[in-house]
Amino acid sequence: MKVKYLHTMIRVKDLDATMKFFDLLGLKETKRYDSEQGRFSLIFMAPEGQEDCPIELTYNWDGDDGLPSDSRHFGHLAYGVENIYEMCQNLQDAGITINRPPRDGHMAFVRSPDNISVELLQLGDRLEPQEPWASMESTGHW
Repeated sequence: MKVKYLHTMIRVKDLDATMKFFDLLGLKETKRYDSEQGRFSLIFMAPEGQEDCPIELTYNWDGDDGLPSDSRHFGHLAYGVENIYEMCQNLQDAGITINRPPRDGHMAFVRSPDNISVELLQLGDRLEPQEPWASMESTGHW
């Protein structure tokens, strides 16, 4: 089964200072998403010519005091997969807990043995919702 690396996400407390730091390392903003409703911003930065391997800076406008403290502001790794249902089934068959099932045919979260959050995203279009995933509850935090 083919897998493609997408990005690494980190949470930031001071967006301007963090962007300036990564700019000093040669990374430039390649994409931005601001969610007024969710009160957060996602800023993708990458070195020129390497835009397909960005870092995602997640800035919560109201701070992140309520978030789990086990991550040291590391958010998650993200991988695109050819078939999210097959990937989740393979992981589940191997004893991996699916923390956020792919109810929407697009996104799931699991954790590594070291408690690193890993986001799985369907490459291309969303798949049609299927059982048992469509009605499966989330477990733990992701």
